[in-house]
Amino acid sequence: MNDPLNLDESGEWSGIWWLPDEPDQPLPGILRYSPDDGLVLSLIGAFEDRIVSTPSPGLTVFHKGSRTWDVIHGAAERREISLLDCYQSGGERTFGARVKSPDKQTVVAGTALVGAHVSGENDSIFSAAEIAVEDLGLWAASSALEGSVGAAEGRLDGTGSISVKPVQTRSVVVDGTEFLLQHQHTLPFFEQRKGDTIGRMRDTAFVRVVPRTPFSLSSARETASLVQDLISLATYQAAGVLWLQLEVAEVDPALLPGGRPAPRRRANVLYSPSALGRRSAKAVDHHRVFFTCESIPFEEVMPRWNEARARLEAATRMILGLHYAPARYVENNLLTAAGAAEVLHRGLRIDEKPFPRAEFKAMREAMLEQVPESHRERFKGIIRNDPTLRDRLYALAARPDQDAIALLVPDVDRWAQRTTQARNDLAHEGKTPNHRIEELAAVVRTTEAVVILNLLHELGLPAERQIELVRKHPQLRATASVAREWLVSPDAAS
Repeated sequence: MNDPLNLDESGEWSGIWWLPDEPDQPLPGILRYSPDDGLVLSLIGAFEDRIVSTPSPGLTVFHKGSRTWDVIHGAAERREISLLDCYQSGGERTFGARVKSPDKQTVVAGTALVGAHVSGENDSIFSAAEIAVEDLGLWAASSALEGSVGAAEGRLDGTGSISVKPVQTRSVVVDGTEFLLQHQHTLPFFEQRKGDTIGRMRDTAFVRVVPRTPFSLSSARETASLVQDLISLATYQAAGVLWLQLEVAEVDPALLPGGRPAPRRRANVLYSPSALGRRSAKAVDHHRVFFTCESIPFEEVMPRWNEARARLEAATRMILGLHYAPARYVENNLLTAAGAAEVLHRGLRIDEKPFPRAEFKAMREAMLEQVPESHRERFKGIIRNDPTLRDRLYALAARPDQDAIALLVPDVDRWAQRTTQARNDLAHEGKTPNHRIEELAAVVRTTEAVVILNLLHELGLPAERQIELVRKHPQLRATASVAREWLVSPDAAS
């Protein structure tokens, strides 16, 4: 495995660049990447950015605006590079200057593929993807590194050791795609400094994904999002992508002297995921992790997550969005949390109609008979046999372990009633006059926690672990506290 390009580290590539349909007109330039500024290509010379048309022979018309480029190819530092979703951000074009000199052009790219040329993000030329995400090693509950500290007669004696032992790969096949949980470690290294000596080793956990058939860059990014969302759910915070590396599919792999196959060609993806990982940041506290591969084995959680996320993707993205990109105002979060609960209920396919279908059909036809024909079609669209938000909240509260729900939401009736009223007031009236900000915050946190508990329940988290989380997890315990303070009816409280 080649060293991947970390998304939180800057890089620079000097080379030549060209448009795929104009390979004989390359331009020199430097591609720079940084986590803050993204991908910026500085060219000596310029691609034609004017939008032109030729309505008739000999007539050229220049239109307003400037061109964008789906793909720009490059060759830099002995590697192929593809830039995707490119546009000009600045430049200096000269026409009729006294001294002829090259133009300058600055191009911004949305994605860079360092190590391969593609015709677009849907070009299926890759055979495997490897993804590293923040706190993946903690979630894996395994490490290649082991440490020990020596002691004699109950006291530390100054001895100790750090050893490395390869970790066995764990794998599972889901719908024809193999998911592997792997580790890569370095050997012991000693760095001599002026004042001290530092010894170090590094162990990195990552997920390798091998589909049955070649796949595209677009599919690889979606797979990275799948892994990222799983770890975000497990750690209850936004888990950033550290790196994404792809393996290029080759029909006739090259051979080394002696007939051994050459290492697979790899390409690194530089892009802006929903959350950017910071490799050197402190790991999440283990007390804040909902589950690891110790509580739900990798071989079980990946198939369950793959199925649940496909079925509940909208609700999952909405609720995780509160961590990926939290809104500054409680009203935004209220609509997101309530919307996630509604969408989750629909995705769970809980068939709970307020009225039996036959009875509802008869009632609707009787009502429509009383409506003028000119308004009948509109009125028909309004009358629906769907559960209300309150009905959906009750149904969601009934799914996870009931002892855990009782600890998290002491008064389900009050929570469902106040959540529904707050959402309806905001959506229909544009304000929430009957709710204090503190109560709205409690509504958001409690609804989010109920959605999260349902997702964990779908993944097969045992009942005893659900109860333990509500009792001991710092954020869920705090949520239960505000629910007791703001979402318990006065009669129950007394």
